[in-house]
Amino acid sequence: MKRPISKLYVLSAFALVLSACSSDDNGTSEVNEKEILVRAEVMENYTDVVQANYASALADAQALQTAIDTFVADPTEVSFIAAKTAWLASRESYGTTEAFRFANGPIDTGDTEDLEGLLNSWPMDEAYVDYVEGDATAGLINDTDATFEITKANLVVKNGEGDTEENVSVGYHAIEFLLWGQDLTDPSEKISGQRPYTDFVDEGTAANQDRRRTYLQVVAALLVDNLQEVVDAWSTSYEDTFLALSEKEALNNMLGSIAELSSSELAVERMAVALNNQDQEDEHSCFSDNTHRDIRLNLEGVKNVYTGAYGSVIGLSLADLIAEVDADLASELDTLLAAAETAVNATAIPFDFAIVQGKTGVEGAKVQEAVVALQAFGNKLLEAKTPLEIN
Repeated sequence: MKRPISKLYVLSAFALVLSACSSDDNGTSEVNEKEILVRAEVMENYTDVVQANYASALADAQALQTAIDTFVADPTEVSFIAAKTAWLASRESYGTTEAFRFANGPIDTGDTEDLEGLLNSWPMDEAYVDYVEGDATAGLINDTDATFEITKANLVVKNGEGDTEENVSVGYHAIEFLLWGQDLTDPSEKISGQRPYTDFVDEGTAANQDRRRTYLQVVAALLVDNLQEVVDAWSTSYEDTFLALSEKEALNNMLGSIAELSSSELAVERMAVALNNQDQEDEHSCFSDNTHRDIRLNLEGVKNVYTGAYGSVIGLSLADLIAEVDADLASELDTLLAAAETAVNATAIPFDFAIVQGKTGVEGAKVQEAVVALQAFGNKLLEAKTPLEIN
């Protein structure tokens, strides 16, 4: 990680650079060498933000793996609760990393096909992995055919098998289902899945306890492997690849990715679809009732990229660049981002309770307001491409 730069110093220098810029025959401002150097600082700070966030996600995934290994070695209610607590903690650091998607980085274009899909695929057909209500023998865990062994390689092959997205066999949500089980209570009760720890105890409450323990342990190890690959890619070859991009391409990737997450992936896929269908099966973390945190963390990740900050990392950002080239647009974006945060934070907890009555319900109307606010910010952000000359 690079030495933090002085944002005040760089911004002052940038302001002087812009005031000295000449104009071409068409009246278009030239991007001179000094301004390009300032943009390079934005790019470097972005790599620091990305690496710091992924490092946190990896550390929390490793802590989750340790908690699961402890539980599998001695399944008790105490160690089961500890494993679920570790899963919730791991989502806190991973949730903000989703702002690095859609930017042509390793998470979407790694050597391993679809790393993001191996980490965070959803929604999930629970019956693909384990027993469900009404079918005690469903899932890979209860497939006692000797030809199917629960290994990392085999579970990767099974993920999305048959081009069916709901056939999720690995990642955070496979672990979530194994820890919480189906959420079968009415949303008004505000209760998450109630899988008993005895599902993992020999001669416990469900068949094939040994395979269930193995599955949980293997999928946790695979989660760490895949996150490690993303971290390694950023700390070695991809950082150089990103910094070697033209400033326009790099800034376009950064700006476009958070605009897409805000206005499309988060607002539509993760919120509006579930709201329109009034179906908790469409929510992101439906087993643990943690979707409200997923939504808030995704928006926090957008803000992190926009403002160039994560934890102790802070530096020149997209927001700073936009403020220098179009102060009015920057002010409007700040207002829209604050409105999106307010609207998202006003949505009810848990998310399945918020969507159960659809848009006509009191809580559903709040979700719809958040959807509109997220889209407004994401769409307005794209307008910054023109003054930044990165079309």
